[in-house]
Amino acid sequence: MRIGLLGCGRIGQVHAQSIQHIDGVRVSAVADAFAEPAEKLAAASGATVMSSDELIASPEVDAVVIGTPTDTHYDLIHAAASADKAIFCEKPVDMSADRIRDCMAAVNTAGVPFLTAFNRRFDPNFAHLQTQLAEGAIGNVEIVSIQSRDPSPPPISYIESSGGLFRDMMIHDLDMARFLLGEEPVSVYAVGAALVDPEIGKAGDVDTAAVILTCASGRICQISNSRRASYGYDQRIEVHGAGGMLRADNMLEHTVEMATSDGFGKAPAQHFFLERYAEAYRREMRHFVDAVQNGTAISPSIEDGLKAQLLADAASQSRETGVPVAL
Repeated sequence: MRIGLLGCGRIGQVHAQSIQHIDGVRVSAVADAFAEPAEKLAAASGATVMSSDELIASPEVDAVVIGTPTDTHYDLIHAAASADKAIFCEKPVDMSADRIRDCMAAVNTAGVPFLTAFNRRFDPNFAHLQTQLAEGAIGNVEIVSIQSRDPSPPPISYIESSGGLFRDMMIHDLDMARFLLGEEPVSVYAVGAALVDPEIGKAGDVDTAAVILTCASGRICQISNSRRASYGYDQRIEVHGAGGMLRADNMLEHTVEMATSDGFGKAPAQHFFLERYAEAYRREMRHFVDAVQNGTAISPSIEDGLKAQLLADAASQSRETGVPVAL
């Protein structure tokens, strides 16, 4: 299987490394708006540098990975679908739910496989937790709690074009909520503030936020996000059910614990998402390749991308209006 990488920045490099771990699969072509990253990734992977149009049209490419800025996804998805290429697309599919619906129509008409890259579903710990839920290990789910906090905020230039915390950062957690709840939320209530950096507030965004999702059954999910965590990359999930509780804690830099007269000490949490989710990225790409090669269902799908976007839109609206938003 030959894969073309659209976008040779940080996430494109991650996906190229994941592909190299899969037998019988290779990066055959790369494209980027800038020559230098494309040439470097091509040299590292043995691929050919092409323009985006050439890559999508190339008979040497069976599937494309879209790791370009979000505002380019719409045109690339339509072009790849028309060229009958399987599509792996980074989140969000687009900042507009209506434009995602247009992409869905193009993908469904073409009948091409499509994966929305919510990589956290493939984290071994989170995936095992979800499997335990599905098998009824703790009975009926009652409350899902998700904590997601970055070590430090991104540059203001990124904030200004990100679509906001709910669409950029929390969208991962909103998808995880759907993954774990077992039913769709029907109401979203959000609060937020700029407590980490006032410049983020001046840019019209928040850096600290909490959301409550409510389902028709009464199940609740609470999500907290922050752009700052002094102790590292904070990624935790807890699910309380009728028969017990399941929890996935942070991944630490190592498992050695030291005990002295001052108490017990553990290692810091892994500091960055590339370390924390390295295995998730590999498993995500393996799932995509297996599904394309075997003709099996892909999850998360483009519809999952749309539903997460709708939740992010509702959260943004709720934060602005101060009232819950019904879905």
